Amino acid sequence: MFHSARIKLTAWYLAIIMTISLSFSMIVYTRVTSDVQGRLVVIENRLRSGELGFRPPSRPGPFFIEEIEDTRRRVLWMLILTNGLILIFSGVAGYFLAGKTLEPIEVALQEQQQFITDASHELRTPLTALKTSMEVALRGQKMSLSEAHEVIASNLEDVNSLQSLSDRLLSLAHYQTNGSSLIFKPLPVTETLEEAVRKVKFLAKAKEIEVNLKSADLTLDADQESFIELLVIFLDNAVKYTLAKGSINVSAEADKKHLYLAIADSGIGIKSEDLPHIFDRFFRADTSRSKAETKGFGLGLSLAKKIIESYHGDLDMVSKVGSGTTFTLKFPLKHA
Repeated sequence: MFHSARIKLTAWYLAIIMTISLSFSMIVYTRVTSDVQGRLVVIENRLRSGELGFRPPSRPGPFFIEEIEDTRRRVLWMLILTNGLILIFSGVAGYFLAGKTLEPIEVALQEQQQFITDASHELRTPLTALKTSMEVALRGQKMSLSEAHEVIASNLEDVNSLQSLSDRLLSLAHYQTNGSSLIFKPLPVTETLEEAVRKVKFLAKAKEIEVNLKSADLTLDADQESFIELLVIFLDNAVKYTLAKGSINVSAEADKKHLYLAIADSGIGIKSEDLPHIFDRFFRADTSRSKAETKGFGLGLSLAKKIIESYHGDLDMVSKVGSGTTFTLKFPLKHA
């Protein structure tokens, strides 16, 4: 599809360029030949009148006919050669530029198709579980109250998973299309970090994970809702992949222009082969060899990346299997 579109776009480039080139060529040809012919006519008149000191032998018809025709041929061939070179160069350059023009569209379309495929696959899992549990319940002749409660609880868990997935998908779409609509205002960093920590406090407490916070008295231009969501994503991720009785250290410091946030956990770490992919949608590292039990759809870090991009921020990470992971977020203190 994109190959034919590239050919068509190249053809349009060529049509526009050659139309302009041929128009200028016609103007140049007309002006040059008429100018040469006019000058030769002036010379001929001066020769006939004897102004140049001698009279040429009389001959029927105008002088310099052959010279005029030769000039026309030379100019014509020069313009044909020039337009031929322009056609070849424009064709090559146009094909290259058409590819560059269509490349972002092609990548976006491929990402969209992959996103739809992955989302459909992820939606199928809880939907299949819902369908299966209800079919089993319907086939049962008699169902006790406890069994009914168990089926409903299982279905509710699947519904919550679907809701969580849809919320993350909507958030991801929002930051992709409306990242520039965020409302930036000065936020106290320490208070914002404390609020984000409170949101994961019960999850951390359930695993007896200690969350330590160290922050200077700093202010950052940020959108409060998205910034807290970003922090919660990393904190929630740290809690998920930290074993019981582990620790998470959150620190904030700044230089004259940037804020640096570090979130370090004592968790299971990330394999080196997984590091390049952890921000891909629906990617989840293989934890089958670890003792960590994680739930989720692999959208959190993808969403975090989009939020960081909307802040014109940067991200660095260091991880070692069995020792933990440290994410360092860098943001401009003042939003441009």
